[in-house]
Amino acid sequence: MVKSDQVVQVRARFAPSPTGEMHLGNAWTALLAWLDVRQRQGRLVLRIEDLDPDRSRPHWTAQLIEDLHWLGLDWDEGPDIGGPCAPYMQDQRRSLYTTALEQLAAVGLVYHCYCTRAEVRAAATAPHGGTDREQCANRCWLLNEHQHLQLKLAGRKPCVRIHLPDVPVPIQFVDRCAGVVTEDMGQTTGDFVLRRADGVHAYQLAVVVDDGLMGITDVLRGNDLLPSTARQIWLHHLLGFTPPRFAHVPLLIDTDGHRLSKRHAVLSIAALRTQGQQAGEIIGLLAALAGMLPVPRAIHPTQLLGRLDPGCLCQPSVVVDVATIRAGP
Repeated sequence: MVKSDQVVQVRARFAPSPTGEMHLGNAWTALLAWLDVRQRQGRLVLRIEDLDPDRSRPHWTAQLIEDLHWLGLDWDEGPDIGGPCAPYMQDQRRSLYTTALEQLAAVGLVYHCYCTRAEVRAAATAPHGGTDREQCANRCWLLNEHQHLQLKLAGRKPCVRIHLPDVPVPIQFVDRCAGVVTEDMGQTTGDFVLRRADGVHAYQLAVVVDDGLMGITDVLRGNDLLPSTARQIWLHHLLGFTPPRFAHVPLLIDTDGHRLSKRHAVLSIAALRTQGQQAGEIIGLLAALAGMLPVPRAIHPTQLLGRLDPGCLCQPSVVVDVATIRAGP
């Protein structure tokens, strides 16, 4: 196991969720993360975030690995090749999340919350100070043992939340794309979920435990996750980890302004391959979108080493003309 305070080499990760076919937006993040670590002579970890049993499927994991290899991307540790921080599948790491949750519970930071989602949404939108923080509507952190028992007997299944102090919780970090980011979690976040009512550990906890125990020093990911970063940095400190450096790159969007996602089935890597697109052409398109090429052309990822500057990717999104890609070469 690698401890964060012992790491001197850059350690980065690409952590996709196997909930569908890998699409062009996933490939965009994967390529940028690969280039960022490779041009700094670091190590890349492939971690599969299959924590959600309702959506994750093993065959999507196999497809992800195949698609990444086809694009010319590799990694130094992962579920297919092993490594010192195995396992690299979140589904096999649940005991680690339980241990972390117990660590936070031992110092009185977590509580059981019986609020329904509807109650939480209603509390977040109520006119009580103009905040949209996630709220425990029924002040569950104040319940006594008898009240807990009564709610359980009534059929309420609790999630586990972490309780933010009633004082300001300022978090500041330097994002390699967005610059200096400052957030007072006491005003913006609210008591967020660490384990769902169905027993599944939340992303916010799992990603921190994984990055911490795997010694991840650098995280490059989509800027849709920028609002989660302060929470994760706070959890890193609470659990005794050193937070990684972050780079939140723009999202790919279509010409209608919609984020590329798994619903864009025609832009899955498998579909593009079927249409006759070559791996080098997809890499060249992504490189041009990132400003590493003046115009798209077929190219191998290794030919782009040294060209990526995350600091130049400071816009919120990058437009992709879906119709042009579907037209093929």
